[in-house]
Amino acid sequence: MTASDPAPERTMDLGHSDAPPGRAGRGPQWTRLYRGGRPEADADGPAQACQALEGDTDLMAWTALASPGRAQLDELAEALDLPDLAREDAVVAHQRPKVEVHGDVLLLVLRPARYDEVREEVEVGEVHVFVRDRVVATVHHPGPEGTVDLDRIRERVERQEGLLEHGPLAVLHAVLDGVVDGYAPVVSALQADIDEVESQVFGGDPGASRRTYRLARQVIMLQRAVDPLDGVLRALMAPLEGAGAPGRPLRAQVADAELLYSFLRDVADHATTVRERVDGFRQLLQNIMAVNSALIDQAQNEAMKKVSSWGGILVVPTLIASVYGMNMDPRPGFEWLFSWPAALALMVLSSLALYTVFRRRGWL
Repeated sequence: MTASDPAPERTMDLGHSDAPPGRAGRGPQWTRLYRGGRPEADADGPAQACQALEGDTDLMAWTALASPGRAQLDELAEALDLPDLAREDAVVAHQRPKVEVHGDVLLLVLRPARYDEVREEVEVGEVHVFVRDRVVATVHHPGPEGTVDLDRIRERVERQEGLLEHGPLAVLHAVLDGVVDGYAPVVSALQADIDEVESQVFGGDPGASRRTYRLARQVIMLQRAVDPLDGVLRALMAPLEGAGAPGRPLRAQVADAELLYSFLRDVADHATTVRERVDGFRQLLQNIMAVNSALIDQAQNEAMKKVSSWGGILVVPTLIASVYGMNMDPRPGFEWLFSWPAALALMVLSSLALYTVFRRRGWL
């Protein structure tokens, strides 16, 4: 992500966001403190939230940044005391979905998506989730609006009684679940457009080829966001089964490993369903492009048959007529009274015979 000038700091109202739901606004979106799984108070940023945590071990903090500038990211890194590699990951956007551990900080990168039905384009955003002890930070990098609504995810989590008692990992699961659930309308919209382009192909629409290729590109974009989730979820679930990365920072924060595992297993099932459907879309579009190419070739062959047939029909009368243009003397038979009518009759009969043959073979 390109560094930008720092935005002026703003104070949050309790329970509200500076930016409208689903839209990315520069700077802090909100920072909230929780006690016993319930909202306690809002803070003026991650630094103030972390100071509050130092004096109260029962508190948990959730801070969310939307389209942050470099100054906001630096403040977040300082407040969470992120290692250098984690700081670099916080600043650099356009990353693949992944899960990494930097010291005692767990980083989850997700690529939420939405579908613009007017332009028939998949728009992919980027969300980073940092988990450390009793702090979770979600960073929505600049990108298409509406790919993920962190305000709605927060409201849903707060409505679920006791969910936040499981700490920052409950937030990690909620964001992950929200992103994966957000793929469903994208998949449904793509399915509808693919069905339409399939009808266009068999209807002979000349614009079907271009639309098919464009949809194939959009499916590939969604595939790049969805495919890595399988490895991400396996990495998150592995330590809950007692082995594998991310390891220490995840196991240290799990109060109920079995419950979190079941949550992640459910998300993994949904992600697998999405991935399989997207893979099916790509294969289907490849088949549609192959069929479209075959239909175009078939149409060209039919046109060539017609051209060749009419060319063959015209050759015989042309050959007969060319005899009359020969400049030689004597010309046997030309003195016959009925030679001219006979030549015309031969032209007509030969043309009709060839037309009948080509017609029976389906060339005309």
